[in-house]
Amino acid sequence: MRLIIFGASGMVGHGALHAALRDDTVTEVLAVVRTPLAADHPKLRQIVHADFTDYAAIQDQLTGLDACFYCLGVSAAGRKEAEYTRVTHGYALAAARALIAASPALTFVYVSGEGTDPTGRSRQMWARVKGRTENDLLALPMTAHMFRPGFIQPVDGAVSRTPLYRRLYRATAILHPLLKRLFPRHFTTTDAVGRAMLTVVRQDDNAPAVLHSPDINRLATTKE
Repeated sequence: MRLIIFGASGMVGHGALHAALRDDTVTEVLAVVRTPLAADHPKLRQIVHADFTDYAAIQDQLTGLDACFYCLGVSAAGRKEAEYTRVTHGYALAAARALIAASPALTFVYVSGEGTDPTGRSRQMWARVKGRTENDLLALPMTAHMFRPGFIQPVDGAVSRTPLYRRLYRATAILHPLLKRLFPRHFTTTDAVGRAMLTVVRQDDNAPAVLHSPDINRLATTKE
């Protein structure tokens, strides 16, 4: 299996990358990055790319791929809707369209979030934008799955790139075992998200289009 990952430098992308590199069925992982990752692995190949709205310059490197793990995202805090939409919606759709052209049989896995609103009626700007992004990805001629995890515990060295979230994770680290027991339907880990992505790609059309934390945790333990 040949995979491509967007957002590998982020917390969720870190989990997806490490799960893929540990999986024996994955033969190659392409990471599209603005800045090279410190990670080094025989299966990892990095593509340094600056413009996440246009992939013409690297289109020939996107062929023959089996799956995309799209983990790229930014916090909505302090951002106007236009800017957040450009990154969240615009970047994701540009990547998906480029991949459809280069690898039409590819399975696209998009990391959204619990509370995402596909109806567009939410008062939360981020929920509306992510909902629109999900809808537009699902409307494209490709197999796509939307991951909506709730609270994600960073493990195996995963670190959020958002300072506020880093402080939150550090402050609540001691409570993670308790949170997991009290709110199991809203709790997962970066490793579980990555392993569930791999399972979804293997199950392909048998996997649900939209997955929440219970689905993610179940699929993370599925043995092929």
